Amino acid sequence: MSIPQSFIQELLARTDVVEIVGRYVPLKKGGANFMGLCPFHGEKSPSFSVSPSKQFYHCFGCGKNGNAIGFLMDHAGMGFVEAVQDLAQQVGLQVPDDDISQQEKERAAAARQKQATLTDVLEKAGDAYRRQLRESQRAIAYFKGRGVSGAVAKRYGLGYAPEGWRSLASVFPQYDDPLLEESGLVIVGEDGQDKRYDRFRDRVMFPIRNVKGECIGFGGRVLGDDKPKYLNSPETPVFHKGRELYGLFEARTAIREHGYALVTEGYMDVVALAQLGFPNAVATLGTACTPEHVQKLLRFTESVVFSFDGDNAGRRAARKALDGALPHATDTRSIKFLFLPAEHDPDSFIRANGTDAFAKHVSEAVPLSRFLIESASDGCDLTTAEGRAHMASNARPLWTALPDGVLKRQLLGELAELTQLNARDLSELWNPGGARAPAPAPAPQQRPARTQEAANPYADEPPWGGAPSDLDGWHPPHEPDYVGGGYQGPSDGGHGGYSGGGNGATGNGKPPFRKGGGSDWVNTGGKWKKKDKDSPWGPQPRLPRTPAMGRADHAARLLLSHMGFLEELTHDDHAALCAQPSPHGPLFTWLEGQFHEHGPQAWEVLREGLREHECEDLAMKVMTGAHAQTKGESQELRLELRDLLNRMLIEDIKEQQKVLILQAAQDTSALERYRVLEQKRLVLLNATVKVA
Repeated sequence: MSIPQSFIQELLARTDVVEIVGRYVPLKKGGANFMGLCPFHGEKSPSFSVSPSKQFYHCFGCGKNGNAIGFLMDHAGMGFVEAVQDLAQQVGLQVPDDDISQQEKERAAAARQKQATLTDVLEKAGDAYRRQLRESQRAIAYFKGRGVSGAVAKRYGLGYAPEGWRSLASVFPQYDDPLLEESGLVIVGEDGQDKRYDRFRDRVMFPIRNVKGECIGFGGRVLGDDKPKYLNSPETPVFHKGRELYGLFEARTAIREHGYALVTEGYMDVVALAQLGFPNAVATLGTACTPEHVQKLLRFTESVVFSFDGDNAGRRAARKALDGALPHATDTRSIKFLFLPAEHDPDSFIRANGTDAFAKHVSEAVPLSRFLIESASDGCDLTTAEGRAHMASNARPLWTALPDGVLKRQLLGELAELTQLNARDLSELWNPGGARAPAPAPAPQQRPARTQEAANPYADEPPWGGAPSDLDGWHPPHEPDYVGGGYQGPSDGGHGGYSGGGNGATGNGKPPFRKGGGSDWVNTGGKWKKKDKDSPWGPQPRLPRTPAMGRADHAARLLLSHMGFLEELTHDDHAALCAQPSPHGPLFTWLEGQFHEHGPQAWEVLREGLREHECEDLAMKVMTGAHAQTKGESQELRLELRDLLNRMLIEDIKEQQKVLILQAAQDTSALERYRVLEQKRLVLLNATVKVA
């Protein structure tokens, strides 16, 4: 979806960042700005500032900053388009998109309106369930028996659905409203309206919220031993079990503070863990963990720990979670699996053994790589060839699902060792006709002797007469300076060169290639090619080259991903960046203009503004690939940028000094300007050494 930059600017102009942030963070007026506790890191004194005049937020503690769109993306875990749509709906704007038809736009608008209406209905029901909890001593006793405090119950919005078939009729006077059925609150029998009744009856209620905090469904647990023990809302236009996680809205800040998300299987696990010091817990909603679940969690953290019961059902659930996690297991992420004793779930374990014991289990969780190997080896006798083959068959789909990277290559080596194959053979079996793992190069002393060369020293050379362009970069190993037939022997005509005749020499500076008999080369279609002999070395593929990244590229990468750094640059820094040759100079000029007009913006916002811009290709180049990783301590990234700018300034000074030297003969003041620049260069050089 392509959103015009003009619309984004209009949207931000109509949006009050103080109002948006204030929905999630309590703010107090402090001078010209509003202050509060930062939602991105734990702190006791407020260092989080929201500026109504500049319309952006900034934390002086952790360095997080951005506008209203960036806040929804960073805090609520929304994607860029989702955040824009959310803000547009709040201010009454329609998000334009030239890629879809008017009918599709109308259908999308109707769907958004339907979602808003359903969430309003569900919110109203949630309020009613919370009121009922305060009046039900039986439900209160249940939660107290599970150790749940009033504060935690309020945080998670816990409630109670009373007994009776139509309790919601007192909440919704129009009990036959189709929205009640569509939201999953009411069940309608086959015989029509007379069979309409509440879905949740005599159950403690757990409201399920999306990342924006809107109620989209419920989970209900019986107070006794009735079946089913847990009952969830059905799939609706606003609720999809395969995408949502219970407790994620409540846990999003704690996940960032603790550095990982803890995934459990039940509502009470989440509530109990939050009560006992693990507020970063979430739960799947009565379904297996899906790739969508994992992707949503990875918006908030790079580390996920799955916690499962120690019984067979827990193992099966962990195996499904492994399938969901594999496509997202990149080299920079940590995904682990925690298995408790068979008789425990997280709630019962932490109550029986304490918080420290549970924390120890979390720290000792099994890494994804080891669990993958354990899962593939399950039931296989690795002492037999058949068992090893079975294990390899099990491992193939798991290994294939991993994204390309170091982790995938390391696992290939480990799996190959278990199957008693080398990595190249296993890769060929799993990827017939595809990319093969490179075989290790033989050590020099193990290089096999080439007996044919002893009999014919020129057997490995193409026959004489091929044009230099036909040689395809062939380079005789005994002539290091030879390039395409342009060899120049020693000027003294010594035996090391081909300067004269005799012994097949041509006398024109070219090596005496041999024709015909005994040659290892054949002429096919006017091109000389090596014969397909039983050579110990296969043909070497030409490896792609990655263009080198220059200083201007790295500076662009840092400023596009951390736009707030622009505020710390000097006038000389800005001048040096904007003076860079196109397209770098125009990109820095555009970026500086965006900063002055809108303040710091996230890369996702800048990306939209660069669509069809002359600098779009450069920006995408520097923000794509491994070199685009800019995660790390803000101070380290600032030092990296400072070092780049210092070196760029030094190079600029050197160029100026070259010009001044040429002018010194006619202009006596040129030497003085040279000395001033030299002092400046030495200061920058000294600063660069300190940074390094």
